[in-house]
Amino acid sequence: KKSEVSGAMAKADINPKFIHDAKKWSADVEDLYRFQQAGYRDEVEYKQVKQVDMVERWPETGFVKKLQRRDNTFNYYDKQRECEDKEVHKVKVYVY
Repeated sequence: KKSEVSGAMAKADINPKFIHDAKKWSADVEDLYRFQQAGYRDEVEYKQVKQVDMVERWPETGFVKKLQRRDNTFNYYDKQRECEDKEVHKVKVYVY
């Protein structure tokens, strides 16, 4: 019974209610930047598409470390901030 429920959840597309551009850098914006670089909206979509429970993160900073792109190649990220101030406004923030 439990597998049917989780299967239905995985199939159901969770769509955001609102989208807005990031105004200033934060750890959340950094994560969104990394997911969007890899071709995903955010962690929710990544987990749906790739059918994974966990995203690999740097223990020191908590930032995303590695993401598998839709073409099955990988993006690797530094421990430190990668989203520069001039890139922040390009990051889309999805509200569910």
